[in-house]
Amino acid sequence: MWHLMGSVRIIVTHKSMAGRILLLVLFMNAVFFIVNAVPETCPADLGGKCGEDGEWEGEFFPGVPKIKYEGPSSKNPLSYKWYNAEEVILGKKMKDWLRFSVAFWHTFRGTGADPFGAPTKYWPWEDGTNSIAMAKRRMRANFEFLSKLGVDRWCFHDRDIAPDGKTLKETNSNLDEVVALAKELQGDKIRPLWGTAQLFMHPRYMHGAATSSELGVYAYAAAQVKKAMEVTHYLGGENYVFWGGREGYQTLLNTDMERELDHMAKFLEAAAAYKKKIGFNGTLLIEPKPQEPTKHQYDWDAATTLNFLRKYGLLEFKLNIECNHATLSGHSCHHDLETARINGMLGNIDANTGDPQVGWDTDQFLTDVGEATMVMISVIRNGGLAPGGFNFDAKLRRESTDVEDLFIAHISGMDTLARGLRNAAKLIEDGSLAELVSKRYSSFDTELGAQIEAGKADFEMLEKKAMEWGEPKVASAKQELAEMIFQSAL
Repeated sequence: MWHLMGSVRIIVTHKSMAGRILLLVLFMNAVFFIVNAVPETCPADLGGKCGEDGEWEGEFFPGVPKIKYEGPSSKNPLSYKWYNAEEVILGKKMKDWLRFSVAFWHTFRGTGADPFGAPTKYWPWEDGTNSIAMAKRRMRANFEFLSKLGVDRWCFHDRDIAPDGKTLKETNSNLDEVVALAKELQGDKIRPLWGTAQLFMHPRYMHGAATSSELGVYAYAAAQVKKAMEVTHYLGGENYVFWGGREGYQTLLNTDMERELDHMAKFLEAAAAYKKKIGFNGTLLIEPKPQEPTKHQYDWDAATTLNFLRKYGLLEFKLNIECNHATLSGHSCHHDLETARINGMLGNIDANTGDPQVGWDTDQFLTDVGEATMVMISVIRNGGLAPGGFNFDAKLRRESTDVEDLFIAHISGMDTLARGLRNAAKLIEDGSLAELVSKRYSSFDTELGAQIEAGKADFEMLEKKAMEWGEPKVASAKQELAEMIFQSAL
C-alpha cells in the first residue's frame, strides 16, 4: 500500500525518481518470487547434498573430526587439553563429575542478533524458514554435534525445537513430530539433561505466564508446561526447569505482588502434581535471575528463591544456578552455589559467565579458570550434581561466525571446567586451605562451642563466660594466605 501511494505522488513531481523506485519494486518482487517458488533446502557450501526428497544428505560438520583428548601440550584447537572423560578424579570419572550438556537454543537457534544489529550467523544447513522440515534438519545437526563433541546430554525449550502452529493443538502436533525424530536419533546413550517451556517470547506472555494478570494466559501457560513436561519425560529427560523470564514486574504501581506470588506458587504446585501423575521421576528445577527482561523477577537470587519455596512448601524443587544470573544479582557464582548447596537445594548449573564491564546477561562461555575452580569446589562438596549437570547456556559472540566456532567454544568451556575440577581436587588433597578454615573457627571446637552449636547455651551462661574471660582476643583471618594457597593450585 505504501509503495503504490508513494509512487503516485512521486510520478507527479519527480518522474525520474519514480522510475527508479518502480524498477526497485519490480526487482524485489522478482527476488521474492524466486525465493518462495524454489525454497533453498540443501545449501552446497558445506559438503552436503540434496536427496530426491529435498532433505539434507551427508554430514553437517564434514570438516570437524570427533573431538579427542590430546593433553595440555596440544596446539590443536579441535581437541581437549584438560577434559579426559574417563579419567578418575577423587574416585569418580570426569564425565560423571561434569555431566556436560549442549543448549539447543544457543547452539542451533542463536543468530548473533542483538538490540542494535541484525543476525550475523547463517549456518549452511539453514534454509531461512521455521518449518517442520527445517526443525528436523536442525535436530539431525544437533545429534551430529553431540556425537562429535562426545557429549551425551542436551537441553531444549519446546519452541526452540518445533515451530508454533495456528492453534495449541497444531503446535503440540508439530512438537510431537520433531520429538519423535529426536527420540529416534537419541538411541540408548543420549538424553535431555532437562527440558522446559518457553514462556517469555510470545506476546501473550508480556505480563508473565504464571504471574500474568490474564487468566487465559495462565491457563495457556499451564497447557504449554504440561506438554513440555510430557515430551521431556518421553525423551528420558533427567530434570525439568522453570525459568520465569517475565515472572516479575516493571512497576509496583499496577502490580498486586502478593497475588502474583500466590498464583506462581499454585502453578508450580500443579506442575509438581502433574509430574507425579505421569510418572516423571526427574527433578523440578527453578532458575533464579534478578532482572531482564523484567525490571524485577520474583526469583531474584538463590536465597530469595529458597525463601519462596519454603513459604509455599515447594521443597521438592531444587535450583538451577546460572553463573551470569548470580553476578547480575550482585553475587559471585560461587556464592549462589554455596547458598543452594548448604540448603540441600543445588540441582544443576547453567555454565556461563558475563562481562564485568557489561551490565546484562551476555551468556558467554566460562573461560576463567579461577572461577571454574571455585565452582568445582562447590560441586565436589555437594558430592556431584547428578541427576543434574553442567548445561552450556552460552552462546558464540556476535562476531564469531564460522561453524567450527561452535566446537571451539564448547571445547574451551569443557576444558575450563575440567581444569577447575583438577584444581579443586588438588586443593582438597593438599588440605592447606581446609586447615586454614578449620583453624579459623577452632575456638568453637570446645565444650562451650559445642553447647552453642547444639542450641544449649543461653545468654546468662554466655554473659558469665564473657565476665570471666574479659576482652576477647581476635585472630587474623589470613585472607591473603588463603588467596595464595588458592592461586597456587591454578
